[in-house]
Amino acid sequence: MLEEYKKLIAEASRRVYEVALKTPLDYARELSRRYDNNIWLKREDQQPVFSYKIRGAFNLMATLSNGAREQGVIAASAGNHAQGVALAAQKLGIRSVIIMPKTTPEIKINSVKRLGAEVLLHGNTYDEAKDYAVMLAEKNNMTMIPPFDHPVVIAGQATVGVEILAQHPDTIDIIFVPVGGGGLIAGIAAYVKAHRPEIRIIGVEPEEAPCMKRAFEAGECVVLDHIGIFADGAAVRQAGKETFRVAREFVEEILLVSNDEICAAVKDIFEDTRSIPEPAGALALAGLKQYVNREKIKGKEMVAIFSGANVNFDRLRHIAELSALGEHREALIGTTIPERPGSFRIFCHDLGPRLITEFNYRYADSKQAHVFAGVQLRNGIEEKNALISQLKSKGYEVLDLSSDEVAKMHVRYMVGGHAPQAKNERLYRFEFPERSGALLHFLAQMGERWNISLFHYRNHGAAYGRVLMGIQVKDEERPEFQKFLDELGMQYWEETNNPAYEMFLS
Repeated sequence: MLEEYKKLIAEASRRVYEVALKTPLDYARELSRRYDNNIWLKREDQQPVFSYKIRGAFNLMATLSNGAREQGVIAASAGNHAQGVALAAQKLGIRSVIIMPKTTPEIKINSVKRLGAEVLLHGNTYDEAKDYAVMLAEKNNMTMIPPFDHPVVIAGQATVGVEILAQHPDTIDIIFVPVGGGGLIAGIAAYVKAHRPEIRIIGVEPEEAPCMKRAFEAGECVVLDHIGIFADGAAVRQAGKETFRVAREFVEEILLVSNDEICAAVKDIFEDTRSIPEPAGALALAGLKQYVNREKIKGKEMVAIFSGANVNFDRLRHIAELSALGEHREALIGTTIPERPGSFRIFCHDLGPRLITEFNYRYADSKQAHVFAGVQLRNGIEEKNALISQLKSKGYEVLDLSSDEVAKMHVRYMVGGHAPQAKNERLYRFEFPERSGALLHFLAQMGERWNISLFHYRNHGAAYGRVLMGIQVKDEERPEFQKFLDELGMQYWEETNNPAYEMFLS
Protein backbone atom coordinates (compact mmCIF):
# COMPACT_ATOMS: atom_id res chain seq x y z
CA MET A 1 0.00 0.00 0.00
CA LEU A 2 2.82 2.40 0.83
CA GLU A 3 4.43 1.86 -2.57
CA GLU A 4 1.22 2.72 -4.43
CA TYR A 5 0.94 6.00 -2.55
CA LYS A 6 4.61 6.99 -2.83
CA LYS A 7 4.26 7.82 -6.52
CA LEU A 8 0.91 9.60 -6.07
CA ILE A 9 2.28 11.74 -3.25
CA ALA A 10 5.43 12.58 -5.18
CA GLU A 11 3.29 13.77 -8.11
CA ALA A 12 1.04 15.75 -5.76
CA SER A 13 4.08 17.44 -4.21
CA ARG A 14 5.03 18.80 -7.63
CA ARG A 15 1.48 19.83 -8.49
CA VAL A 16 -0.43 21.30 -5.53
CA TYR A 17 1.74 24.38 -5.03
CA GLU A 18 0.34 25.92 -8.18
CA VAL A 19 -2.44 27.05 -5.84
CA ALA A 20 -1.72 25.82 -2.29
CA LEU A 21 0.85 27.25 0.13
CA LYS A 22 3.52 25.55 2.20
CA THR A 23 2.11 26.51 5.57
CA PRO A 24 4.20 27.13 8.71
CA LEU A 25 4.75 24.64 11.51
CA ASP A 26 4.52 26.97 14.50
CA TYR A 27 5.77 26.24 18.00
CA ALA A 28 2.91 26.72 20.49
CA ARG A 29 4.82 28.31 23.33
CA GLU A 30 2.01 28.71 25.87
CA LEU A 31 0.52 25.27 25.23
CA SER A 32 3.96 23.68 25.48
CA ARG A 33 4.53 25.36 28.83
CA ARG A 34 1.14 24.36 30.23
CA TYR A 35 1.33 20.73 29.15
CA ASP A 36 5.07 20.19 29.65
CA ASN A 37 5.54 18.89 26.10
CA ASN A 38 6.78 20.51 22.89
CA ILE A 39 3.60 21.21 20.93
CA TRP A 40 3.58 22.36 17.31
CA LEU A 41 0.64 23.60 15.22
CA LYS A 42 0.54 22.95 11.48
CA ARG A 43 -1.08 26.14 10.23
CA GLU A 44 -3.44 25.01 7.45
CA ASP A 45 -5.63 27.96 8.41
CA GLN A 46 -3.19 30.05 6.37
CA GLN A 47 -4.13 28.48 3.04
CA PRO A 48 -5.86 30.81 0.52
CA VAL A 49 -9.20 29.22 1.49
CA PHE A 50 -8.25 28.94 5.20
CA SER A 51 -8.24 25.14 5.07
CA TYR A 52 -6.11 22.24 3.84
CA LYS A 53 -8.89 21.10 1.49
CA ILE A 54 -7.46 23.04 -1.46
CA ARG A 55 -4.61 20.49 -1.68
CA GLY A 56 -6.69 17.42 -2.49
CA ALA A 57 -9.26 19.23 -4.60
CA PHE A 58 -6.70 20.86 -6.88
CA ASN A 59 -4.59 17.70 -7.09
CA LEU A 60 -7.51 15.74 -8.50
CA MET A 61 -8.91 18.47 -10.75
CA ALA A 62 -5.51 19.12 -12.32
CA THR A 63 -5.54 15.54 -13.66
CA LEU A 64 -8.87 15.90 -15.53
CA SER A 65 -8.93 15.56 -19.30
CA ASN A 66 -9.87 18.49 -21.51
CA GLY A 67 -13.23 16.85 -22.20
CA ALA A 68 -14.00 16.50 -18.49
CA ARG A 69 -12.98 20.10 -17.86
CA GLU A 70 -15.38 21.30 -20.53
CA GLN A 71 -18.29 19.51 -18.83
CA GLY A 72 -17.44 21.09 -15.46
CA VAL A 73 -17.16 19.69 -11.96
CA ILE A 74 -19.56 19.26 -9.06
CA ALA A 75 -18.95 18.68 -5.36
CA ALA A 76 -20.82 18.31 -2.08
CA SER A 77 -19.40 20.00 0.97
CA ALA A 78 -20.17 21.67 4.29
CA GLY A 79 -17.77 24.42 3.28
CA ASN A 80 -14.02 23.86 3.22
CA HIS A 81 -13.93 21.32 0.40
CA ALA A 82 -16.36 23.56 -1.47
CA GLN A 83 -13.95 26.47 -1.27
CA GLY A 84 -11.08 24.24 -2.36
CA VAL A 85 -13.00 23.06 -5.42
CA ALA A 86 -14.17 26.59 -6.24
CA LEU A 87 -10.64 28.04 -6.07
CA ALA A 88 -9.16 25.14 -8.02
CA ALA A 89 -11.86 25.55 -10.69
CA GLN A 90 -11.17 29.28 -10.87
CA LYS A 91 -7.45 28.60 -11.26
CA LEU A 92 -8.04 25.97 -13.98
CA GLY A 93 -10.85 27.81 -15.78
CA ILE A 94 -13.45 25.11 -15.06
CA ARG A 95 -17.15 25.61 -14.30
CA SER A 96 -17.98 24.41 -10.75
CA VAL A 97 -21.26 23.64 -8.99
CA ILE A 98 -21.26 23.14 -5.22
CA ILE A 99 -24.04 21.43 -3.27
CA MET A 100 -24.00 22.57 0.36
CA PRO A 101 -26.21 21.50 3.28
CA LYS A 102 -28.76 24.08 4.35
CA THR A 103 -27.03 24.16 7.76
CA THR A 104 -23.75 25.48 6.29
CA PRO A 105 -22.54 28.71 7.98
CA GLU A 106 -23.13 31.82 5.90
CA ILE A 107 -19.42 32.68 5.90
CA LYS A 108 -18.65 29.49 3.95
CA ILE A 109 -21.50 29.95 1.48
CA ASN A 110 -20.44 33.50 0.70
CA SER A 111 -16.79 32.50 0.39
CA VAL A 112 -17.66 29.85 -2.21
CA LYS A 113 -19.77 32.28 -4.21
CA ARG A 114 -16.98 34.86 -4.21
CA LEU A 115 -14.71 32.27 -5.80
CA GLY A 116 -17.07 32.00 -8.75
CA ALA A 117 -18.83 28.71 -8.01
CA GLU A 118 -22.55 28.11 -8.40
CA VAL A 119 -24.01 27.18 -4.98
CA LEU A 120 -27.10 25.03 -4.42
CA LEU A 121 -28.34 24.33 -0.87
CA HIS A 122 -29.83 20.89 -0.30
CA GLY A 123 -30.49 18.74 2.79
CA ASN A 124 -29.37 19.23 6.36
CA THR A 125 -26.21 17.06 6.35
CA TYR A 126 -23.23 16.44 4.12
CA ASP A 127 -24.58 13.02 3.15
CA GLU A 128 -27.88 14.43 1.92
CA ALA A 129 -26.00 17.03 -0.10
CA LYS A 130 -23.70 14.34 -1.48
CA ASP A 131 -26.59 12.15 -2.71
CA TYR A 132 -28.06 15.13 -4.54
CA ALA A 133 -24.68 16.00 -6.06
CA VAL A 134 -24.21 12.45 -7.34
CA MET A 135 -27.61 12.61 -9.03
CA LEU A 136 -26.82 15.95 -10.69
CA ALA A 137 -23.37 14.74 -11.78
CA GLU A 138 -24.89 11.76 -13.60
CA LYS A 139 -27.69 13.84 -15.10
CA ASN A 140 -25.38 16.58 -16.43
CA ASN A 141 -22.30 14.47 -17.20
CA MET A 142 -20.16 16.45 -14.75
CA THR A 143 -17.17 15.12 -12.83
CA MET A 144 -17.83 14.55 -9.14
CA ILE A 145 -14.93 15.81 -6.97
CA PRO A 146 -15.05 13.80 -3.73
CA PRO A 147 -13.84 15.50 -0.55
CA PHE A 148 -11.83 12.55 0.75
CA ASP A 149 -12.45 9.09 -0.68
CA HIS A 150 -10.14 9.09 -3.72
CA PRO A 151 -6.44 8.14 -3.91
CA VAL A 152 -5.49 11.34 -5.75
CA VAL A 153 -7.35 13.50 -3.21
CA ILE A 154 -5.66 11.57 -0.39
CA ALA A 155 -2.28 12.14 -2.04
CA GLY A 156 -2.97 15.86 -2.22
CA GLN A 157 -3.77 15.99 1.51
CA ALA A 158 -0.62 13.93 2.17
CA THR A 159 1.48 16.95 1.26
CA VAL A 160 0.66 18.26 4.75
CA GLY A 161 2.65 15.32 6.12
CA VAL A 162 5.47 15.92 3.63
CA GLU A 163 5.84 19.47 4.93
CA ILE A 164 5.68 18.47 8.61
CA LEU A 165 8.61 16.04 8.30
CA ALA A 166 10.61 18.63 6.36
CA GLN A 167 9.85 21.47 8.78
CA HIS A 168 10.17 19.89 12.20
CA PRO A 169 13.69 20.44 13.59
CA ASP A 170 13.86 17.24 15.65
CA THR A 171 12.31 13.80 16.14
CA ILE A 172 8.51 13.80 16.19
CA ASP A 173 6.74 11.44 18.60
CA ILE A 174 3.06 11.88 17.72
CA ILE A 175 1.00 13.65 15.05
CA PHE A 176 -2.66 14.38 15.89
CA VAL A 177 -4.95 14.69 12.88
CA PRO A 178 -8.63 15.74 12.67
CA VAL A 179 -10.91 13.18 11.05
CA GLY A 180 -14.10 13.72 9.08
CA GLY A 181 -14.22 11.33 6.16
CA GLY A 182 -10.54 10.46 6.61
CA GLY A 183 -8.73 11.98 3.62
CA LEU A 184 -6.27 14.04 5.64
CA ILE A 185 -5.35 11.32 8.12
CA ALA A 186 -5.03 8.68 5.39
CA GLY A 187 -2.69 10.91 3.39
CA ILE A 188 -0.52 11.96 6.34
CA ALA A 189 -0.35 8.40 7.67
CA ALA A 190 0.62 6.93 4.28
CA TYR A 191 3.50 9.36 3.85
CA VAL A 192 4.74 9.45 7.44
CA LYS A 193 4.71 5.68 7.90
CA ALA A 194 6.66 5.25 4.66
CA HIS A 195 9.44 7.51 5.90
CA ARG A 196 9.22 7.57 9.70
CA PRO A 197 7.27 4.50 10.82
CA GLU A 198 8.09 5.11 14.49
CA ILE A 199 5.90 8.25 14.59
CA ARG A 200 2.46 7.58 16.06
CA ILE A 201 -0.51 8.87 14.08
CA ILE A 202 -3.61 9.56 16.17
CA GLY A 203 -6.93 10.67 14.72
CA VAL A 204 -9.44 12.88 16.50
CA GLU A 205 -13.17 12.95 15.84
CA PRO A 206 -16.13 14.74 17.44
CA GLU A 207 -18.12 12.59 19.85
CA GLU A 208 -21.18 13.55 17.79
CA ALA A 209 -19.76 12.16 14.52
CA PRO A 210 -17.45 9.19 15.23
CA CYS A 211 -17.59 7.52 11.80
CA MET A 212 -13.92 6.40 11.67
CA LYS A 213 -13.91 5.29 15.29
CA ARG A 214 -16.95 3.09 14.68
CA ALA A 215 -15.37 1.72 11.50
CA PHE A 216 -12.24 0.77 13.48
CA GLU A 217 -14.41 -1.03 16.04
CA ALA A 218 -16.52 -2.83 13.44
CA GLY A 219 -13.67 -3.65 11.06
CA GLU A 220 -15.58 -2.06 8.19
CA CYS A 221 -17.20 1.22 7.24
CA VAL A 222 -20.49 1.80 9.02
CA VAL A 223 -23.22 4.40 8.51
CA LEU A 224 -24.03 6.38 11.65
CA ASP A 225 -27.73 6.76 12.43
CA HIS A 226 -27.28 10.33 13.60
CA ILE A 227 -24.53 12.93 13.71
CA GLY A 228 -24.18 16.32 15.37
CA ILE A 229 -23.03 19.27 13.29
CA PHE A 230 -21.29 21.46 15.87
CA ALA A 231 -17.97 20.62 14.19
CA ASP A 232 -19.59 20.84 10.77
CA GLY A 233 -16.31 20.40 8.89
CA ALA A 234 -16.03 16.88 10.32
CA ALA A 235 -19.73 15.94 10.42
CA VAL A 236 -19.71 12.82 8.21
CA ARG A 237 -21.95 9.78 8.66
CA GLN A 238 -19.61 7.28 6.97
CA ALA A 239 -15.84 7.17 6.55
CA GLY A 240 -14.55 6.63 3.03
CA LYS A 241 -13.75 3.06 2.01
CA GLU A 242 -10.30 3.97 0.73
CA THR A 243 -9.53 6.30 3.63
CA PHE A 244 -10.57 3.57 6.07
CA ARG A 245 -8.40 1.02 4.26
CA VAL A 246 -5.34 3.25 4.68
CA ALA A 247 -6.14 4.51 8.19
CA ARG A 248 -6.79 1.04 9.59
CA GLU A 249 -3.32 0.00 8.43
CA PHE A 250 -1.31 2.97 9.70
CA VAL A 251 -3.26 4.88 12.38
CA GLU A 252 -2.69 3.84 15.98
CA GLU A 253 -5.84 5.23 17.59
CA ILE A 254 -8.93 7.38 17.09
CA LEU A 255 -9.89 9.68 19.98
CA LEU A 256 -13.32 11.23 20.52
CA VAL A 257 -13.67 14.71 21.98
CA SER A 258 -16.69 16.59 23.32
CA ASN A 259 -17.96 19.96 22.12
CA ASP A 260 -16.70 21.49 25.38
CA GLU A 261 -13.20 20.10 24.72
CA ILE A 262 -13.30 21.45 21.15
CA CYS A 263 -14.25 24.92 22.40
CA ALA A 264 -11.44 24.87 24.95
CA ALA A 265 -9.00 24.00 22.14
CA VAL A 266 -10.33 26.90 20.04
CA LYS A 267 -9.47 29.24 22.90
CA ASP A 268 -6.03 27.63 23.36
CA ILE A 269 -5.16 28.12 19.71
CA PHE A 270 -6.30 31.72 19.82
CA GLU A 271 -4.15 32.42 22.88
CA ASP A 272 -1.05 30.99 21.19
CA THR A 273 -1.59 32.28 17.64
CA ARG A 274 -4.22 35.06 17.81
CA SER A 275 -6.06 33.11 15.10
CA ILE A 276 -9.50 31.59 15.60
CA PRO A 277 -10.07 28.04 14.34
CA GLU A 278 -13.44 26.69 13.34
CA PRO A 279 -14.57 23.83 15.65
CA ALA A 280 -13.30 21.14 13.26
CA GLY A 281 -10.03 23.05 12.95
CA ALA A 282 -9.38 22.62 16.68
CA LEU A 283 -10.16 18.88 16.81
CA ALA A 284 -6.54 17.74 16.69
CA LEU A 285 -5.46 19.94 19.59
CA ALA A 286 -8.46 18.85 21.66
CA GLY A 287 -7.38 15.25 21.13
CA LEU A 288 -3.76 16.07 21.95
CA LYS A 289 -4.77 17.59 25.29
CA GLN A 290 -7.00 14.61 26.12
CA TYR A 291 -4.18 12.20 25.26
CA VAL A 292 -1.60 14.06 27.37
CA ASN A 293 -3.94 14.09 30.37
CA ARG A 294 -4.73 10.41 29.94
CA GLU A 295 -1.19 9.15 29.41
CA LYS A 296 0.56 11.62 31.77
CA ILE A 297 3.39 12.08 29.26
CA LYS A 298 6.05 14.80 29.35
CA GLY A 299 8.84 16.04 27.14
CA LYS A 300 7.43 14.67 23.86
CA GLU A 301 7.44 16.30 20.44
CA MET A 302 3.83 16.51 19.26
CA VAL A 303 2.18 18.08 16.22
CA ALA A 304 -1.50 19.02 15.94
CA ILE A 305 -3.05 20.00 12.63
CA PHE A 306 -4.79 23.39 12.81
CA SER A 307 -6.91 22.40 9.85
CA GLY A 308 -9.27 25.29 9.20
CA ALA A 309 -10.43 28.75 10.26
CA ASN A 310 -13.74 29.22 8.46
CA VAL A 311 -15.70 30.07 11.59
CA ASN A 312 -18.92 32.03 11.59
CA PHE A 313 -18.48 35.11 13.81
CA ASP A 314 -21.91 34.58 15.38
CA ARG A 315 -20.71 31.25 16.84
CA LEU A 316 -17.86 32.78 18.81
CA ARG A 317 -19.99 33.67 21.84
CA HIS A 318 -21.18 30.07 22.16
CA ILE A 319 -17.66 28.73 21.72
CA ALA A 320 -16.30 31.11 24.36
CA GLU A 321 -18.94 30.08 26.88
CA LEU A 322 -18.25 26.37 26.50
CA SER A 323 -14.46 26.70 26.44
CA ALA A 324 -14.09 27.29 30.19
CA LEU A 325 -16.26 24.27 30.95
CA GLY A 326 -14.33 22.16 28.46
CA GLU A 327 -11.09 22.82 30.29
CA HIS A 328 -12.64 22.61 33.76
CA ARG A 329 -11.81 26.24 34.45
CA GLU A 330 -15.41 26.96 35.38
CA ALA A 331 -18.06 25.14 37.41
CA LEU A 332 -21.80 25.68 37.09
CA ILE A 333 -23.76 24.97 40.24
CA GLY A 334 -27.34 25.28 41.41
CA THR A 335 -28.26 25.72 45.04
CA THR A 336 -30.86 27.14 47.43
CA ILE A 337 -30.39 29.93 49.99
CA PRO A 338 -32.76 31.39 52.59
CA GLU A 339 -34.87 34.32 51.35
CA ARG A 340 -33.82 36.97 53.85
CA PRO A 341 -31.54 40.02 53.91
CA GLY A 342 -27.88 39.05 54.19
CA SER A 343 -28.20 35.46 52.97
CA PHE A 344 -26.81 36.41 49.56
CA ARG A 345 -23.74 37.92 51.20
CA ILE A 346 -23.25 34.85 53.39
CA PHE A 347 -23.44 32.57 50.35
CA CYS A 348 -20.86 34.61 48.45
CA HIS A 349 -18.61 34.48 51.50
CA ASP A 350 -19.02 30.70 51.67
CA LEU A 351 -17.93 30.41 48.03
CA GLY A 352 -14.52 31.61 49.18
CA PRO A 353 -12.05 33.86 47.32
CA ARG A 354 -13.11 32.74 43.86
CA LEU A 355 -14.07 34.82 40.87
CA ILE A 356 -17.78 34.46 40.13
CA THR A 357 -18.29 34.22 36.37
CA GLU A 358 -22.08 34.18 36.42
CA PHE A 359 -24.82 34.64 39.01
CA ASN A 360 -28.55 34.29 38.34
CA TYR A 361 -31.18 34.65 41.01
CA ARG A 362 -34.85 35.63 41.25
CA TYR A 363 -37.12 35.98 44.28
CA ALA A 364 -39.40 32.91 44.40
CA ASP A 365 -41.15 32.93 47.77
CA SER A 366 -40.65 34.26 51.27
CA LYS A 367 -38.71 31.20 52.49
CA GLN A 368 -36.02 30.27 49.98
CA ALA A 369 -34.30 31.37 46.78
CA HIS A 370 -32.77 29.32 43.97
CA VAL A 371 -29.36 30.40 42.70
CA PHE A 372 -27.56 29.49 39.45
CA ALA A 373 -23.87 30.35 39.70
CA GLY A 374 -20.72 30.03 37.63
CA VAL A 375 -17.43 29.91 39.54
CA GLN A 376 -13.94 30.18 38.10
CA LEU A 377 -11.63 27.23 38.88
CA ARG A 378 -7.84 27.17 38.97
CA ASN A 379 -7.31 23.46 39.70
CA GLY A 380 -9.99 21.83 37.59
CA ILE A 381 -12.19 18.98 38.72
CA GLU A 382 -10.42 18.58 42.07
CA GLU A 383 -11.20 22.17 43.02
CA LYS A 384 -14.80 21.83 41.84
CA ASN A 385 -15.33 18.72 43.96
CA ALA A 386 -13.75 20.45 46.95
CA LEU A 387 -16.01 23.48 46.47
CA ILE A 388 -19.15 21.35 46.32
CA SER A 389 -18.09 19.42 49.43
CA GLN A 390 -17.35 22.70 51.21
CA LEU A 391 -20.80 24.11 50.41
CA LYS A 392 -22.55 20.90 51.43
CA SER A 393 -20.70 20.95 54.76
CA LYS A 394 -22.25 24.38 55.37
CA GLY A 395 -25.74 23.05 54.80
CA TYR A 396 -26.32 23.92 51.13
CA GLU A 397 -27.97 21.50 48.75
CA VAL A 398 -25.79 21.70 45.62
CA LEU A 399 -26.32 20.48 42.06
CA ASP A 400 -23.29 20.22 39.77
CA LEU A 401 -24.60 21.52 36.43
CA SER A 402 -21.26 21.75 34.61
CA SER A 403 -22.07 18.85 32.27
CA ASP A 404 -25.82 19.39 32.05
CA GLU A 405 -26.64 20.32 28.44
CA VAL A 406 -30.03 21.82 29.34
CA ALA A 407 -28.47 23.96 32.05
CA LYS A 408 -25.59 25.12 29.83
CA MET A 409 -27.64 25.84 26.74
CA HIS A 410 -30.96 27.04 28.13
CA VAL A 411 -31.63 27.25 31.87
CA ARG A 412 -28.79 29.71 32.54
CA TYR A 413 -30.65 32.24 30.37
CA MET A 414 -34.10 31.51 31.79
CA VAL A 415 -33.63 31.97 35.52
CA GLY A 416 -36.16 34.63 36.48
CA GLY A 417 -39.75 35.53 35.87
CA HIS A 418 -42.41 37.63 37.54
CA ALA A 419 -42.27 37.94 41.33
CA PRO A 420 -45.46 39.62 42.61
CA GLN A 421 -44.34 38.85 46.18
CA ALA A 422 -41.28 41.09 45.77
CA LYS A 423 -42.87 44.23 47.15
CA ASN A 424 -41.20 47.65 46.76
CA GLU A 425 -38.72 46.27 44.23
CA ARG A 426 -36.49 48.74 42.42
CA LEU A 427 -34.26 47.73 39.53
CA TYR A 428 -30.70 48.96 38.95
CA ARG A 429 -27.87 48.37 36.51
CA PHE A 430 -24.32 48.48 37.89
CA GLU A 431 -20.81 48.29 36.51
CA PHE A 432 -18.70 46.22 38.89
CA PRO A 433 -14.89 46.21 38.73
CA GLU A 434 -13.86 42.83 37.23
CA ARG A 435 -11.85 41.66 40.23
CA SER A 436 -12.19 39.00 42.89
CA GLY A 437 -14.12 40.26 45.90
CA ALA A 438 -15.94 43.15 44.20
CA LEU A 439 -19.36 41.59 44.72
CA LEU A 440 -18.65 40.62 48.31
CA HIS A 441 -17.47 44.18 49.02
CA PHE A 442 -20.74 45.54 47.61
CA LEU A 443 -22.81 43.15 49.73
CA ALA A 444 -20.80 43.90 52.86
CA GLN A 445 -21.47 47.63 52.43
CA MET A 446 -25.17 46.99 51.95
CA GLY A 447 -25.31 44.71 54.99
CA GLU A 448 -28.79 43.46 55.92
CA ARG A 449 -30.64 46.70 55.38
CA TRP A 450 -32.30 45.66 52.11
CA ASN A 451 -33.20 42.38 50.46
CA ILE A 452 -31.93 41.50 46.98
CA SER A 453 -34.84 40.08 45.00
CA LEU A 454 -33.21 39.74 41.57
CA PHE A 455 -29.58 39.36 40.57
CA HIS A 456 -28.00 38.69 37.19
CA TYR A 457 -24.26 38.95 36.60
CA ARG A 458 -22.00 37.63 33.87
CA ASN A 459 -18.26 38.03 33.45
CA HIS A 460 -17.61 39.30 29.90
CA GLY A 461 -13.83 39.50 30.15
CA ALA A 462 -13.83 43.30 30.25
CA ALA A 463 -12.57 45.70 32.91
CA TYR A 464 -16.09 45.99 34.31
CA GLY A 465 -18.80 43.40 34.81
CA ARG A 466 -22.43 44.30 34.11
CA VAL A 467 -24.90 43.55 36.88
CA LEU A 468 -28.69 43.76 36.93
CA MET A 469 -30.07 43.87 40.46
CA GLY A 470 -33.51 44.11 42.03
CA ILE A 471 -33.58 45.47 45.60
CA GLN A 472 -36.59 45.81 47.88
CA VAL A 473 -36.61 49.39 49.18
CA LYS A 474 -39.59 50.91 50.97
CA ASP A 475 -40.55 54.50 50.09
CA GLU A 476 -39.44 55.84 53.45
CA GLU A 477 -36.02 54.17 52.97
CA ARG A 478 -35.31 55.81 49.62
CA PRO A 479 -33.11 58.66 50.97
CA GLU A 480 -30.94 56.24 52.95
CA PHE A 481 -30.68 53.89 49.96
CA GLN A 482 -29.73 56.75 47.65
CA LYS A 483 -26.97 57.73 50.06
CA PHE A 484 -25.72 54.13 50.00
CA LEU A 485 -25.62 54.17 46.18
CA ASP A 486 -23.76 57.46 46.04
CA GLU A 487 -21.12 56.23 48.47
CA LEU A 488 -20.39 53.09 46.43
CA GLY A 489 -18.29 54.91 43.87
CA MET A 490 -19.73 52.72 41.08
CA GLN A 491 -21.53 53.57 37.89
CA TYR A 492 -25.23 52.75 38.19
CA TRP A 493 -28.52 53.41 36.42
CA GLU A 494 -32.05 52.93 37.75
CA GLU A 495 -34.18 50.77 35.43
CA THR A 496 -37.38 50.39 37.49
CA ASN A 497 -39.48 51.77 34.63
CA ASN A 498 -37.71 49.77 31.92
CA PRO A 499 -40.38 48.25 29.61
CA ALA A 500 -38.58 44.88 29.29
CA TYR A 501 -38.42 44.62 33.07
CA GLU A 502 -42.11 45.49 33.40
CA MET A 503 -43.11 42.89 30.81
CA PHE A 504 -40.98 39.93 31.96
CA LEU A 505 -39.77 40.42 35.53
CA SER A 506 -41.69 42.89 37.67
